[in-house]
Amino acid sequence: MDDVQFRDVVSRNPANAALMGRLAELRLNQCYLTAGCLFQTVWNVLSDRPPAENIKDYDVFYFDEDVSWEAEDAVIRRVAPIAEQLGIPVEVKNQARVHLWYKRRFGADYPQLFSSCDGIARYLVRCTCIGIDVSTRDVFAPDGYGDLTAGILRISKLLPRPAQYRAKAEQYKARWPWLRIIE
Repeated sequence: MDDVQFRDVVSRNPANAALMGRLAELRLNQCYLTAGCLFQTVWNVLSDRPPAENIKDYDVFYFDEDVSWEAEDAVIRRVAPIAEQLGIPVEVKNQARVHLWYKRRFGADYPQLFSSCDGIARYLVRCTCIGIDVSTRDVFAPDGYGDLTAGILRISKLLPRPAQYRAKAEQYKARWPWLRIIE
């Protein structure tokens, strides 16, 4: 799989295609569609399942130097009607402020990020570190597509949290039994 094939596969999920178009209109800085809506669509297609079946999360990452909750909440409120119209759960996160709340929510330190891609690269499972820039349609896939298409789940090098990784990997394997968890 390459970037063109990846974009083609994830666009088979109509919510992904619609969401990317609508998000581009908002002109958010470094705005990426990321997370389960992408890699879970790939796994569905590889499993001969409907592309949008059982998708748990549609995440939108952007990067804004204004790290106030009020600024992020304003963006969340701008995206909410889009999510409602599409009938999908969308989470919006300003990657510039993740380090401010991560420890309180997950119990561990998290580095300050300097781009949306910094956040995408820190997912717990390496093959899930994928995002599409909604403006340019450029794909950010630091680990490539090999493990994604082979169904190989490996722990993140940038966020090595074994217990959280294992729990997340088990959740994925429960929905796509052909996946392989590598310790």
